[in-house]
Amino acid sequence: MANQITIEDVANALGVSKTTVSRAISGKGRIGEKTKAKVLEYIEKNNYKPNVVAKGLAQRRTFSIAVVWPGDFLVVDLPFFQRCLVGMSEVTSGYGYDIVVSMVMGDEISNLKRVIENRKVDGVILTRTLIDDKPAEYLQKSGVPFVAIGASLDESIITVDNNNYEACMELTSILIGKGHSKLALLGGSQNHMITKTRYNGFTDAYRRIGKEPDESLIFLNLSNERRLADIVKQLAHKKVDGVICMDDQLAGEVISVCRAERIKIPEDLRLASFYNSSILENASVPVTSLNFDDRNLGAVAARMLLSLIDGEAVESQKLNNYEVIMKESTK
Repeated sequence: MANQITIEDVANALGVSKTTVSRAISGKGRIGEKTKAKVLEYIEKNNYKPNVVAKGLAQRRTFSIAVVWPGDFLVVDLPFFQRCLVGMSEVTSGYGYDIVVSMVMGDEISNLKRVIENRKVDGVILTRTLIDDKPAEYLQKSGVPFVAIGASLDESIITVDNNNYEACMELTSILIGKGHSKLALLGGSQNHMITKTRYNGFTDAYRRIGKEPDESLIFLNLSNERRLADIVKQLAHKKVDGVICMDDQLAGEVISVCRAERIKIPEDLRLASFYNSSILENASVPVTSLNFDDRNLGAVAARMLLSLIDGEAVESQKLNNYEVIMKESTK
């Protein structure tokens, strides 16, 4: 820090005003191209780094963004959030921004309110969207720029997401095309938008071929292990063509139930998951699943937010970089 040069040092060395140096660095204001080139060349050679605090005061920015994590996340959710966060950090660091992680628990958003009301950040990325979305509602009222990862019922909210709908429909269609038309679906909370999206992808795969899914084989809001075990045993007894889990947490639990009940995968019960992570990589039977680039998802979300902070027009995006991975569990 002792060797760090200041704007005043640059101005004195080049015989120009501090205002001229500031304009050359920010790219704003009137300044000749030759003078600008001379300033930029000098600061590059001398490793000049702007004072972020002073820069923030001048531009009325904190140079920090908040990333909101749901406080009720499960251990198996961590890889998704971590990969997203890595992608975000790779983008924000290049713009001199830091990331503040804020936890919310359902409707309890006091942590998020404190960050916003104390003006600690310039914008926010939500990592989960809900049907009854209190964090998003609060952010809309606050006026702070924000981007939500996931779909939203409110079209005015700027969102970015992997194309879960198309991916889920494609995986379901592949299984139906292989003759596995009697499929069961296991999912989590219906307040999560991702549950709604995956459900629509599953059911629309049937409707695309002029059929209706069997609603008696669809089980949502699964959080009780005993109930899940009873459902798996019931499905094996019914000899369904296969079970699709909305996430790898459920898929892992189904594998455990099958092992305890001596239900063989795929001989007695075929299994697939709408999401793939490290929990399935170590499964006793390789599981057919969907693979997404979560790191890129985080990076895109960060770029969109920084553009919003700069006052640029930004539109919601759906990312199609996914792949269906067919494995032994559905043979």
